[in-house]
Amino acid sequence: MIHNHLVLFEPEIPQNTGNCMRTCAGTNTTLHLIKPLGFSLDDKFIKRSAVNYIPYVHFFIYESWEEFLEKNPNGKKFYFSRYGLKSPSDLVLNEDNMDYYFVIGKESTGIPKKILQDNLDSCIRLPMTDKIRALNMSNVAAISIYEALRQQSYQGLEMYEPEIYKGKDYLLKK
Repeated sequence: MIHNHLVLFEPEIPQNTGNCMRTCAGTNTTLHLIKPLGFSLDDKFIKRSAVNYIPYVHFFIYESWEEFLEKNPNGKKFYFSRYGLKSPSDLVLNEDNMDYYFVIGKESTGIPKKILQDNLDSCIRLPMTDKIRALNMSNVAAISIYEALRQQSYQGLEMYEPEIYKGKDYLLKK
């Protein structure tokens, strides 16, 4: 079975992490948070952004990058950075029995240069204009997760509005 993971390296803004938590809850993606965090997980901003989905997020917290690597030695790791030399279209994200880790750095400085240099072949840049330096990290998270899910034929996800809500035929009803 394929499993996707989102890794937030020292996230600083609670609203961004809350948005990532919501995306993880909606996609069965495991979340990994690497300290220091720029907020408390009890923060009202986390709860507002993640709405009431936090109980559905499978997440782990690590004291350091080294602890994260020690506890997650396998799988393929991809590092999203404006300095990356590959794009998401270069990735193959549908190998059986693989764990894919999408690492996103903190909002102010990204992933440390040393980590990027040590993993140059796995550094990914989202193509964009020269008008901005980078996208919001929660957008990068959603783009990376959904690219993986697209390649994995959206395994385990509902393709239509579940009947417990308004249902698949909602728009056909008068």
